[in-house]
Amino acid sequence: MSEGRTAETGRPHLPVMLDEVLARLAPAAGEVHVDGTFGAGGYTRAILDRGAEAIAIDRDPTAIAAGQDLVAASGGRLRLVEGVFGDLDALVGGLGVAAVDGVVLDIGVSSMQLDRAERGFSFRFDGPLDMRMACAGPSAADLVNELDLSTLTRIFWAYGEEKKAGPAARAIVEARKAAPFETTKQLVKTIETVIRAKPHEIHPATRIFQALRIAVNDELGELVRALAAAERILKPGGRLVVVTFHSLEDRIVKRFFADRCRVQAGGSRHAPREEVAPATFTAPMRGHDEASEAEVAANPRARSAKLRAGVRTEAAARDVDAAALGLPRVELSGRRAAR
Repeated sequence: MSEGRTAETGRPHLPVMLDEVLARLAPAAGEVHVDGTFGAGGYTRAILDRGAEAIAIDRDPTAIAAGQDLVAASGGRLRLVEGVFGDLDALVGGLGVAAVDGVVLDIGVSSMQLDRAERGFSFRFDGPLDMRMACAGPSAADLVNELDLSTLTRIFWAYGEEKKAGPAARAIVEARKAAPFETTKQLVKTIETVIRAKPHEIHPATRIFQALRIAVNDELGELVRALAAAERILKPGGRLVVVTFHSLEDRIVKRFFADRCRVQAGGSRHAPREEVAPATFTAPMRGHDEASEAEVAANPRARSAKLRAGVRTEAAARDVDAAALGLPRVELSGRRAAR
């Protein structure tokens, strides 16, 4: 299979931690694996190259369209489905597949989306303030122009961990009185009035853009649903591999595997045995994998990546407690401010 390239830049798309993903996923001929975040198809190509069949999912219709050449070249071993990975078990079941051997999830925004100015994901380009992965529903512009001060503050704090969430939200509410926000450049300029750039630190808009993107796409909610869906669809011995890029995502995945890998602890007269549900996963390694120094040098996006994995047991899947996994909740359907 040929290497994918981003449509905007023409540069090769570099799937993050590919060697480590393949080592944990271990796709083989005769198996079926799900790539829940198709993007430019980096993981899917590698799965196909190992001889396995692949079912790839993406909510972005442009990714689905761009992947049709790979479908055609796969000899019938790739099925590409438009949808959210939180529904991956239903999407896979809809294809007549009852269980799979592996699931891989690369969480967050893809380089294809970041590199296209018209998608509005990046503050590096001036474009429409959009950020919708599925190209439908309320955009980032809708949120910053309509939500009240309190809700914007909670979004910036809960989803961006921005220390100046309040001042940033107040600056946005004040600025939109003069004119609604329409472009990424407008928003960056407003943020820069309250969050000053400092040498050797991230751009002032980084956390605000992250928070808006997560809110627009319900990324953390989808992650929780995807982990539960993967547990339901994996065969005993099936592998779940998840690559995250920031602490909010990683915290959810870490807690999920910690809970799902728990085993019955022995008790004593001082500490009675705690009853726990049967483990639905076993841990193939301690902690997490990180990208090599060589990969980080070649692909800086890999610097913050963490890979966690689990191997499915025969225990029945069970419900997920989103709050226990650390899912922050911000209600976006409440009172809206006037434009």
